[in-house]
Amino acid sequence: MRWSQGAWSEERVVSAVNATGQYFALPYGPSGVAPDDDPRKFEQYFERLEAAGLTGVKRPDILVFKAADQAIIETLVSNLGGIQELPFTTEGALTELLNRAVVAVECENSLWVASQMPAFGTQLSPQRRKGGALGMKKAAVLPTVILKEEDRGPLKQWQAANRIPIHIWHVFFDLAYGISLDDAERRISSSDIEPTDQVFQAPSGATTTKVIYKIYYHYAYPLGRSTAAPELKAAFIQDKNGHILPYVKFEGGALELTKEAIRLLESLSAAKGPEVSNAQ
Repeated sequence: MRWSQGAWSEERVVSAVNATGQYFALPYGPSGVAPDDDPRKFEQYFERLEAAGLTGVKRPDILVFKAADQAIIETLVSNLGGIQELPFTTEGALTELLNRAVVAVECENSLWVASQMPAFGTQLSPQRRKGGALGMKKAAVLPTVILKEEDRGPLKQWQAANRIPIHIWHVFFDLAYGISLDDAERRISSSDIEPTDQVFQAPSGATTTKVIYKIYYHYAYPLGRSTAAPELKAAFIQDKNGHILPYVKFEGGALELTKEAIRLLESLSAAKGPEVSNAQ
């Protein structure tokens, strides 16, 4: 279910970027092209990742390019076997593709209507637990951009190795917010944002606790606004023992990037410098 929701948010982001006419996006991490409707195919997908030695490799979910480079990028991807092959291709074979990327995106999503969350619109205020520094009450319910502790190191390493800025884009039911990985790190390092223990529960009842950082939307930039609501459809998977696991699947909907987000892409594009040579 969580995988399906993540794939849905990535699809909305890709469509929103492509709709600008100035930029286009491709799924780059494993989540965007993994099968989400067949447990066995899902297992086989990760078995293949393991065989390729890429199981533990953390990649951003999406790459964004200039629209002017689309034909070149599509040719490069086609020569690799299509976007479904990108997760199984080592980055040494993706140099030309990566050289043309304007920004890499790590996608997150939350099943909330952001504008109706109780603390939406509330300003940051001095907090006693933070020695008077600005923040929100621990129990405040408001939009945040989430960064997982387990992803921090790998994402920073990827950004440094590939010299492509990473931004985290968090999609809600109605709104979306973004922040650069560098800005998120600064907020965490300065204790503007504190770690939170998040408990995840599996259908079997087993729980896992992970450390995450909930970055207040006040520190993020407005990324997009929903222009069409998705449909919520009943779905299920059946495991090898015949156990039925029902869940709600999101389909459709549309997200429009804000002017701030487009200006950001323009700035990142300009910082990229001269066009990369078309030589193959």
